Amino acid sequence: MRALIDLQKKLFPDLLEIMQRRYQILHFIQLMEPVGRRSLADNMAIAERTVRSEVDFLNQQGFIEVTLKGMHLTYEGKGILEQLADFIKDVSGIDVLENRLREKLHLDHVVVVPGDSDELPWVKQELGKACVSYLKNKLTAEQTVAITGGSTMAAVAEMMTPFKNAPSFLFVPARGGLGERVENQANTICAEMAKKARGDYRLLYVPDPISEESYSTITEEPSVKEVLDLIKNADTVIHGIGNAVTMAERRKTPPEQMEKIKQGQAVGEAFGYYFNQKGEIVHKVRTVGLQLEDLSVSQHVIAVAGGESKADAIASYFKPGKSNVLVTDEGAAQKLLRDSSL
Repeated sequence: MRALIDLQKKLFPDLLEIMQRRYQILHFIQLMEPVGRRSLADNMAIAERTVRSEVDFLNQQGFIEVTLKGMHLTYEGKGILEQLADFIKDVSGIDVLENRLREKLHLDHVVVVPGDSDELPWVKQELGKACVSYLKNKLTAEQTVAITGGSTMAAVAEMMTPFKNAPSFLFVPARGGLGERVENQANTICAEMAKKARGDYRLLYVPDPISEESYSTITEEPSVKEVLDLIKNADTVIHGIGNAVTMAERRKTPPEQMEKIKQGQAVGEAFGYYFNQKGEIVHKVRTVGLQLEDLSVSQHVIAVAGGESKADAIASYFKPGKSNVLVTDEGAAQKLLRDSSL
């Protein structure tokens, strides 16, 4: 296919440009439906007159329907998007990005979605959709899936759809509740994912972080111990990667520990561990749930993180090589490949 695409670029450059633009318009409409032309033009940063002419064409072809509430995709439009996905990926060079990043980070699999979630909020939904798609291709029946908290994990839950054999799946939170908005806590996301996937779930009712004194007592509670055993033996783990200082602030980290994180030049955080650019652990928060050493048990450990601002954090986490799959966006991927120090 690559040879054919290169030939098309030489002979019909305008045709490929038009195809990409129309694919992007259909893609945006699917994400934002029902959506008006002006809103579509603003979000895509293209002239409204261009959107108007393309929308008229797509409407005539039966790929979209225009109503008083806005535009939405038809059945035929969804089919075209699906059929064109791999072709557009090749044309845009995303497949090359994925392969280069996979080799650089020594991973089993990398998925890159278009855009930069730092600049375009809808890209986070694409990260969620890509993660769900990967899960559906890899997961088999009778599996336990552990998931952490955070806004990116919430996007994964939002984009979740039923599995054919989902009732045999068990979803569990990878850790206790973080002191943040309820919708971004692991328990909430776990329950939402199970509901949308039509699977089952168990919750972990413990605070995160936790003092050393409380840790020993809580982890010996029979109900907590039972869920922890499920979490530590999960077949699949889905987690985010955070910026070190941002995560420390969200945890309301005490001043002396915050100073330790900054002095250690931590750039990334995952599972309560703070990493510097060399991938060294400079600080660890006591948490109830998955620890880095537990990840070796899981068959699939999927990190989902995007945005150019997360590139350093992503690189620092993958230096020790604890996860084997990365779902990210163009913003982070380009920065990871561009910066030779990562």
